[in-house]
Amino acid sequence: MNGYILDRKLFEQLTPSWERIKNCGKPVLIYGMGNGSEKILRLFDRFGITCDGVFASDDFVRGQSFCGFRVKSFSEVMNDPTDKLIVLGFGSSLDDIMARIESIEQRFELIAPDTSVTDCGYFDKDRFFDLFSKARKAYSLLEDDLSRKTFECVTAFKITGDTQYLRNCFCDEQKTAQLLGLTDDEMYFDLGAYRGDTVESFVSQTGGKYRSIAAVEPNKRNFRKCSENTAKLENVTLYNAAAWSECTQLTFSLGAGRQAKISDKGAAVDAITLDSIARDGCTYVKYDVEGADCEALLGSVNTIRKYTPKICTAVYHKPYDYFLIPVLINSINADYKYYLRQSRYYPCWETNLYCLPL
Repeated sequence: MNGYILDRKLFEQLTPSWERIKNCGKPVLIYGMGNGSEKILRLFDRFGITCDGVFASDDFVRGQSFCGFRVKSFSEVMNDPTDKLIVLGFGSSLDDIMARIESIEQRFELIAPDTSVTDCGYFDKDRFFDLFSKARKAYSLLEDDLSRKTFECVTAFKITGDTQYLRNCFCDEQKTAQLLGLTDDEMYFDLGAYRGDTVESFVSQTGGKYRSIAAVEPNKRNFRKCSENTAKLENVTLYNAAAWSECTQLTFSLGAGRQAKISDKGAAVDAITLDSIARDGCTYVKYDVEGADCEALLGSVNTIRKYTPKICTAVYHKPYDYFLIPVLINSINADYKYYLRQSRYYPCWETNLYCLPL
């Protein structure tokens, strides 16, 4: 541990996003009409917040309705001078969409509430303080000033929904990739390989030289694309399975992308552990398993203890993952340095933790 102590006072005076929305005293509109906006509407009901409308980018508006609201166009809302509060109901890293979001902030108040990517959860300030000892522990593990700044900014964003905090900690992704120091002798395990994009990124970073690649992806459609996209690579083993805490069978949703996750409804899928497929060694493992990251880590205990591989793990799928996951990894193997980085994204999706052997 580095001796740095997280200051509770940094966050005590911040007003939670839901309170800001409820007490704003002006019309509240949601930007977006997908799964994220549905979650926000459910939370509006929970907190007694009235929604005054829904709008979407001009290209998507075709006179449709969403959850009982006529969907307005972006231009219609922006051309109406009435003061209003805009709630962001989706996520994006696309330059034009992020610029559009920033253009809203120049005219109106905008809040991006922090909700769980994978379920109906949300970040709660009181719950954060209940867990503050773990947050302080995670903060004390962080290796550099940028990691500590990122932790503070992400926390402030999660409480307030103010995107300015994210802009203050966006990272240079090329420099971040260099943290891993990948070599031509890596035994890489990609848990949550999606369509093979992170395998391709890994191969690019190593100049096409590595010892082996194992990619785990549960969604059948994504798995087929992953197979196609990695077909020309050598020493690649693919598993159409979910990364989990034990080898078993799970029910997996049929959605694609962020909707492809463990669910009450869907198709049966095999679940495997990293420990079961990394018996011959592991030098680097990536976790991005849509909310099952802690379970996948629990299925990696023997591998992490025995081989101390480099780790890159998503810590944004659930509201408190960004401090619960580093504490979990540290409890498994204390011989790591920890770096927290926030990619350019609204809201704070693509927050990743890099764990490097001491």
